[in-house]
Order: sequence, then structure tokens, then C-alpha cells
Amino acid sequence: MKRTTIDLWVGIFVALGAAALVFLSFQVATQNTFSRNSIYTVSARFDDLGGLKVQAPVKSAGVLVGRVTGIRFVNDAFVAEVTLAIDKRYTFPTDSSAKILTSGLLGDQYVGLTPGAEVDNLADGGTIELTQGAIVLEKLIGQFLYGKAAGEGESKPQ
Repeated sequence: MKRTTIDLWVGIFVALGAAALVFLSFQVATQNTFSRNSIYTVSARFDDLGGLKVQAPVKSAGVLVGRVTGIRFVNDAFVAEVTLAIDKRYTFPTDSSAKILTSGLLGDQYVGLTPGAEVDNLADGGTIELTQGAIVLEKLIGQFLYGKAAGEGESKPQ
């Protein structure tokens, strides 16, 4: 075989492999692990969502317990309302709290649930009252830089 024929076949093989990887990544990204009749939905309001997206995981103690199914802006309260679909196998007390957390330093964001101590559990259509918004890295960097520019943290002559 000539060199150009071998190069052509290698190129076709690499292109088919890349197409297969793209196809599989879309299949995994759109896969829903919970069926419609085995979930209950709750909502939570946050001041800042950061980069939270629909289909983001909902975790408790590191275990996937649900997914974010909706995000909307509440105009009269100027907050974002997030709808969470939680698997019915996992029940959480009514005084549970929700935080928006980040996987790693610059990873995707997810909702972390911390169970409370109440006897009654969240029901379908319930609301999580205790929430903490995302910590936005850009805001932290800005506060650090402006603090340094304003002279905070510098030692003053005596």
C-alpha cells in the first residue's frame, strides 16, 4: 500500500473514533437515572446560582439523590428558584438545607443537601427554606485584589 492510502485509512479510523466518543458523551449527558414515578419535587430559592444548570446533580453525603429539573427567576423577590427532583428512596426532614457547591476547584456546580432534625419529611411540592448560594470565584478574587489595593493586610509603620 502507498503511504497516502495508509494515511487515508488512519484518518477515517480516527474520525470514526471521535464521532463515537461524541455520540457516547451525548448519551451519557442526557441519560436520566430516575423514572418519573419514583421522584418527588421540591423547590429552593437562592440569591446566586453561579453556574448551576438544569440536570445538575443533587447530592447528599456525596451520594447522587436527584437532579435539578428547573431554574427560574422570581421577579418580585429577585432570587432564583430551583426545582429539584429527588428519588423517593431518599427522604429529607423539612428543616434540611441546600447549598450550591462546586466539584473541585473549577468543576461543575451541584446542589448539596444537608438533612435537618425534624420528624416530618419534605413532601412532593415542598420548599427548602434554608439555602446558601454559590461562592463565585470571581467575586472572591475581586475582593482579595481590592482589599490589597486599598492597603488591607499591609503592615503599618509605628
